[in-house]
Amino acid sequence: MTDFATPADRAAFIAALPKAELHLHIEGSLEPELMVALAARNGVSIPFASVEEVRAAYDFSNLQDFLDIYYQGMAVLLTEADFFDLTAAYLDRAHADGVRHVEIFFDPQGHTERGVAFDTVVGGITRALADGEARLGITSKLIMCFLRHLSEAEAEATLDQALPYLDKIAGVGLDSSENGHPPAKFARVFARARSLGLKLVAHAGEEGPAAYVHEALDVLGVDRIDHGNRSLDDPTLVARLVAEGMCLTVCPLSNLKLCVVNDIAAHPLKAMLDAGLVATVNSDDPAYFGGYVNANFIAVADALDLSRGELTQLARNSFTGSFLSADEQAPHLAAIDAVAR
Repeated sequence: MTDFATPADRAAFIAALPKAELHLHIEGSLEPELMVALAARNGVSIPFASVEEVRAAYDFSNLQDFLDIYYQGMAVLLTEADFFDLTAAYLDRAHADGVRHVEIFFDPQGHTERGVAFDTVVGGITRALADGEARLGITSKLIMCFLRHLSEAEAEATLDQALPYLDKIAGVGLDSSENGHPPAKFARVFARARSLGLKLVAHAGEEGPAAYVHEALDVLGVDRIDHGNRSLDDPTLVARLVAEGMCLTVCPLSNLKLCVVNDIAAHPLKAMLDAGLVATVNSDDPAYFGGYVNANFIAVADALDLSRGELTQLARNSFTGSFLSADEQAPHLAAIDAVAR
């Protein structure tokens, strides 16, 4: 075992490392217990009689089956208090894992199409983020995602809704079903978002091909790639990503659950690090995929026998790949180095 006498020693080292999480869908942190509680609080009928039935429904094997239950779960989120409770519960779990900064996604279209006001969603999430900073010391940035299975016109309308809240939104992203919905479909709305001073990220190369990563870079002009696994299919693309220092927000347990990889031992994370890519470890939709940040670190570290140096690099990448300024990153990087010594 590289650098560690036992798996417990490696887990303890991971737990001690300060981390940032850059790929987290807040709706994907809806644990079965909270889903059932919110359904009862709001009088929403869900097709599950118990927490155990919800947990059983979280057993799926592909992206579309996951998305079906994911959007079904959203139905219990109706009030500002619901979004506050959802976000606060995630922050508590992140804090327990040594996470000091989060850049979280939210999907307003999944809520406004149900008649929930944009202000309700943003209000609850941002109030919880502010509370999390005061209570736990976790800093945050909020990224609004467009659902790529919907039209660009609908994304434009969502950006219109966001205009009064741009002081609370740091960037825009692109998520949902990847295949058949290339990044170029959203070229105009991303250009507009850039003109408004927003950061740009996009899911690319998860189930879609390396060509989608090229499009995200060349057509959308993104600042960060979410997932990016399929980049390894294209050596020229890998060389470009390395040269540009482009961050990839990798999600190991998500990749396993959605059969992007068949075995965590076959995960490309170590190959990414060996190639010099700025890879990070994130939990994606942890309530559905079986673990928050530390669980993802531990799973991939054990399967790939990652060294202290590699784990330290992953933690450093999480901050250098964030949208924090260099001055804001510096104390976190120093804290990582103190643990790694």
